[in-house]
Amino acid sequence: MALHTKHYRVDPGDRHALKRLDSDDDGGLDKDRGKEHFEKLRERLVKLQDVLYAQNRHALLVVLQGMDTAGKDSTTREVFAGCSPSSVQVTSFKAPTPPELEHDFLWRVHAAAPRKGVIGVFNRSHYEDVLIVRVRNLVPDAVWKKRYDHINAFEKLLAEEGTLIRKFYLHISPRYQKQRLEHRLEDPDKYWKFDPSDLTSRAHWGQYLQAYQEALARCSTGAAPWYIVPAEHRWFRNLLITQVLVETLEDLKMKYPKPTFDPRKIHVK
Repeated sequence: MALHTKHYRVDPGDRHALKRLDSDDDGGLDKDRGKEHFEKLRERLVKLQDVLYAQNRHALLVVLQGMDTAGKDSTTREVFAGCSPSSVQVTSFKAPTPPELEHDFLWRVHAAAPRKGVIGVFNRSHYEDVLIVRVRNLVPDAVWKKRYDHINAFEKLLAEEGTLIRKFYLHISPRYQKQRLEHRLEDPDKYWKFDPSDLTSRAHWGQYLQAYQEALARCSTGAAPWYIVPAEHRWFRNLLITQVLVETLEDLKMKYPKPTFDPRKIHVK
């Protein structure tokens, strides 16, 4: 199945990437075949994760960003199903606590970066400090405008120390978000997922898109690229993200470490 992931990768400085990709794009692929291919890729990801953990030379950081209802939780649940819990670390970033606010904005993020051998998943991330902070005017413009350079330097540091970084913007439309929010209000079991403040964010949709576009353009680098993931077809969202991760880990050409002993001479009594 031909899925060219480079088509969804944001080139550095590209301020029009979001305009070129439809949120309901499915790559022109067949849904059933896409789901079958995703299952095979997920099996491959599980295997690669095992080698990553055994080799203990690199880490993989997966950043998930998107508007409310874009599917960050379900992406994590479905893409990493089958992976060993001991080597997948998920961090959900909420509003910073008072102690966190007393440090620089990257302090809590750096502490959550995955150690070698581990896949780290950020559900929201340090990018909130150039997104919601910008749209809601939580800090002066002069403060958040400096943060793109700080973010790039931070990600460069992680990359040079052995962390592979892949960042995904889950792309949805206002129409799709409206459907998802209404669905939550129709199902009592999903009331807990609805937050009235989501409607406030929805009212600033255009401002958020501008903030995302600048973050994508300024912080998509060779070491830490952004991918725009059309997220209205969950099967395609899962397929695209998993293929990017498999390609990333396969590029390492990893092998299990050789034993420091001769297994043939070991006899378990």
